[in-house]
Amino acid sequence: MERWNNTNVSDFILVGLTDSEEIQVVLFNLFLLIYLITVLGNAGMILIIRLDPQLHTPMYFFLSHLSFIDLSYSTVITPKALENLLIAKKFISYGGCFTQMYFFISLAATECCLLSSMAYDRYVAICNPLQYPVIMSTVRCCSLTTAAYVIGFLDSIIIVVVMNNLHFCNSNVIHHFFCDTIPILALSCTDTHNIEIIIFILAGSTLVASLITVFVSYVSILSTILKINSTSGKQKAFSTCASHLLGVTIFYGTMIFTYLKPSRSYSLGKDQVASVFYTIVIPMLNPLIYSLRNKDVKNALLKVMQKRKSTRHLR
Repeated sequence: MERWNNTNVSDFILVGLTDSEEIQVVLFNLFLLIYLITVLGNAGMILIIRLDPQLHTPMYFFLSHLSFIDLSYSTVITPKALENLLIAKKFISYGGCFTQMYFFISLAATECCLLSSMAYDRYVAICNPLQYPVIMSTVRCCSLTTAAYVIGFLDSIIIVVVMNNLHFCNSNVIHHFFCDTIPILALSCTDTHNIEIIIFILAGSTLVASLITVFVSYVSILSTILKINSTSGKQKAFSTCASHLLGVTIFYGTMIFTYLKPSRSYSLGKDQVASVFYTIVIPMLNPLIYSLRNKDVKNALLKVMQKRKSTRHLR
């Protein structure tokens, strides 16, 4: 058996989602539409938050970073997936593959930490409203956001460095539409047990720690909401965190399904569907979830549109 290692594998082949040309055309049009909505939605969310002074609060500070992360890691995955749906030779260079994997892991891990920071923000807003401006100061918000990026990028560096030592035998065909850890581990001909443990510890600890933060925050929030006497007060308190709770449920659900299991349990069909959801669909859904259910964002959007109309009339 001829053995290839990481020093002489120059590229990989991404099999993609299907071999059918008809389905590939349909998927290309669908993914392109989703990506355009993702770019417009997330870039628009960042712009609106920057332009409206009323949105210069901790919650929207975190939300602007969430939009940046969604836009970034969708861009890391989707353009290459779109290219491969159009061309016959679905090659990606060795360096390009590991670069894509590095940025995807780092941004996904950062989003986990950022979502937990947003849960903590909602906890302080509902459970300690009088101390909210003091606790969620600009320094605290910047520190939490910086920590999220640092943790995400450190996790990714370690995982990519460890996986760079993998050896590949007889095949460079990745049975996926992007360079993810599980299909690359499945491609290796060497024992990946220790590498799987390292990845499981790093990814698992980040995911579990952020999940615990979210869980504890929402248990405290629910306890506080139940103590509110008026129905309108309960509804108002719940509405402030409903969008975040929905986003958290969707994101963590697909991540847990895909990654917190051994690579032997990898199912090409099921895991690819889950991967499409959290890499392509969720980045599009987040700005819709946070804008459609949020009166402040709607009002800010209306203000921006009215200003543009008035500027045109003055011209």
